[in-house]
Amino acid sequence: MSSTRPAERARGSLAGRLTLWYSLFSFLLILGCCGYLYWALGRNLEREDDGILQDQIHILQVLLREHPHASDGIRQEVEVETGARQHSRIFIRILDEAGQTLAETPGMAEPLPKDAIPGPSGGSGATLVRRGRQSFRVLSAAAPLGDRPGARILQVALDQKEDEKLLRQFGRRILPLLGVSLLVCAAAGYQIARRGLRPIGRISDAAARIRSTTLHERLPSGEFPEELGGLARTFNDMLDRLQESFDRLSRFSADLAHELRTPLNTLRGEVEVALGRVRSPEEYRDTLASFLEEAGRLTRLIESLLFLARAEDPKMEIRCESLDLAGELRSLADFYEAAAADRGVALATEAPPGLRVSMDRGLFQRAAGNLIDNALAHTPKGGQIRIRADRENGSVRVEVSDTGAGIAPEHLPRVFDRLYRADRARSATTGGSGLGLAIVKSIAELHGGKAEIASEVARGTRVSLILPAEPSGDMTKK
Repeated sequence: MSSTRPAERARGSLAGRLTLWYSLFSFLLILGCCGYLYWALGRNLEREDDGILQDQIHILQVLLREHPHASDGIRQEVEVETGARQHSRIFIRILDEAGQTLAETPGMAEPLPKDAIPGPSGGSGATLVRRGRQSFRVLSAAAPLGDRPGARILQVALDQKEDEKLLRQFGRRILPLLGVSLLVCAAAGYQIARRGLRPIGRISDAAARIRSTTLHERLPSGEFPEELGGLARTFNDMLDRLQESFDRLSRFSADLAHELRTPLNTLRGEVEVALGRVRSPEEYRDTLASFLEEAGRLTRLIESLLFLARAEDPKMEIRCESLDLAGELRSLADFYEAAAADRGVALATEAPPGLRVSMDRGLFQRAAGNLIDNALAHTPKGGQIRIRADRENGSVRVEVSDTGAGIAPEHLPRVFDRLYRADRARSATTGGSGLGLAIVKSIAELHGGKAEIASEVARGTRVSLILPAEPSGDMTKK
């Protein structure tokens, strides 16, 4: 129960963060859209006002050009308050060349004196003028008087009070909408986060349930979204590896118990027999010799297990040096020549001159020696053992092959497992512990290589070490 609480708290924290980010992003998106609508409404009102001002300027310019003496009509056009739109006021002022006011809309002088309006700029755009709490959209332009161009200056202004009122109303209506949108975004974000994290929760719950007795459980990866299907498959692959490692460890523990029980039972039996009655010094000496033999077997087994344990430590350091394979293989052949002759087995080596690898000499001799020991143990009289080395695809292959009985195909995938023996009865007679090939594989992997095996029943076995070739000119490495 306690193991699931951190996972639940982690999922709750993640759900909270996802809800916050989704709500914040959604709200900012809605806020941006509302801000754009507010800006677009203001721009549309400005363009509409500018169009009204330009139309009024155009009308006055036509009147002054075509009816220069119709002063009464022009003054009426200027002085009468004009409703450009509902509740909107437009102000008009006409100035002469000296800047004297000829006519203006009543009430225009107080909020908009003539100096407050910029002079004609030649452009068609209006400007915004603020006078206290009032705002005006203003436009000025030169106008002809009959045939005299530029004889008059026109100033036109439009009160912005209604526009500002409309924008304020729009803003007041948007604010409650934004508040509701924030709540909706938060609720939607929470639901989306919960639904989105539900598959992750299932994976987390499955991980919390993992025990040595439940390693067979798997996640149905097809039921997850595509984005999480890969995570589920990776999780299942991890469980496959864990189950395989656990099964291998269980088999190793059982095999180790069996390997230790046999010599211990032998020692106990011999002690019981020796203590059963008084014996002669020669009989006690034979018993002690048997003790020593079994103790040696236990010592070799323990040393091999300790080596394999150290080999799995990533911090294990090895001392590499440049090895001439032709010379090393000849030395090994000389060492095993007497044992091979006693068994009636021919021993041959083959390696091109100048072929070198960077390895720990002691570990290389141990690996190659284990392969030769296995070949001698399982090759009948009159057989042959061949030790060869050659360069292959940028690597070096060291191969030990024999003409022995071979290994059945069903045993080949497991021959590199610790304490695994294809023929326990035969291995027991030869004193093998089932760790030789496991040690060979570990030594190869320590040097960045690998071990391979091929075998045919009644035709022989071939075990290979594939090792990185030494770069040209590289003589030592530590």
